[in-house]
Amino acid sequence: MAQTPHRAGFVNIVGKPNVGKSTLMNILVGERLSIVSSKAQTTRHRILGLINTDEYQIVFSDTPGMLKPKYELHKSMMGFVNLSLEDADVIVFVTDLYENEEEIEDVIRKINESGIPILLVINKIDLAKEGQLEEVTQYWTSRIQATTVIPISAKEQFNTERILQEIVERLPVHPPFYDKDELTDRPERFFASEIIREKIFTNYKKEIPYSTEVGIEDFHEEENIIRIRATIFVERDSQKGIIIGDKGKMLKKVGTEARADLEKFFGKKIFLETFVKVELDWRKNKLKLKKFGYDPS
Repeated sequence: MAQTPHRAGFVNIVGKPNVGKSTLMNILVGERLSIVSSKAQTTRHRILGLINTDEYQIVFSDTPGMLKPKYELHKSMMGFVNLSLEDADVIVFVTDLYENEEEIEDVIRKINESGIPILLVINKIDLAKEGQLEEVTQYWTSRIQATTVIPISAKEQFNTERILQEIVERLPVHPPFYDKDELTDRPERFFASEIIREKIFTNYKKEIPYSTEVGIEDFHEEENIIRIRATIFVERDSQKGIIIGDKGKMLKKVGTEARADLEKFFGKKIFLETFVKVELDWRKNKLKLKKFGYDPS
């Protein structure tokens, strides 16, 4: 009996900010790899997550939300998006009931011209009013040259398994790209910084979360504990005071919440130290962005 050939490929999840891309990838991979927040633009890097079975390997890439760049940081984020269009075997374009193509027409043109199979995923259908899903579907199918349309609710995990089925059918025959025991290509330090950054997004308002970056200065793993020293970088002195809070209460709250999630993620006791430092206008400075890892090349 002939053995079924192994399939493997790169599947890149793209779309505007806050349409549920990170939530979807976390559901598909079965692990919490991407920041999930109600605020837009929470994903800043390209994050790879792997699904491995005996028959196939899917290399998922969750990209930053597509937007019109306003800072050097945004340009770097869009660099990750453009890079993801170059190596994809399947593109999963995620939208929802409320977004349109405004500000991302150029990226949509690139997607349509790429020749890569496109799955159009319409999220948040649990919120749809009568006739709304049909209207949204008609709008996007006139703009995206998709091979199929998949309405889902990532929040309710409704119809998400169909995305996997459609992806596997389109994967090329290929040996695995990564070891089958791997879950992601990102180092542990990266996920430590992302978990801390997520707590900043959930605890602070307005511009503060977007003006911060988290650097892991020390990550020392012992048998029963991981000792982490993290620095939260902000752009101005006034932001430093807000991050720390009255008598250090806000920084302590962020640290406590982050430590709880870090212990769940790593399965070990965590000793976490957090510090705050001003890095003036880091979002507008190419050298500082490179220091923080925002160099898609």
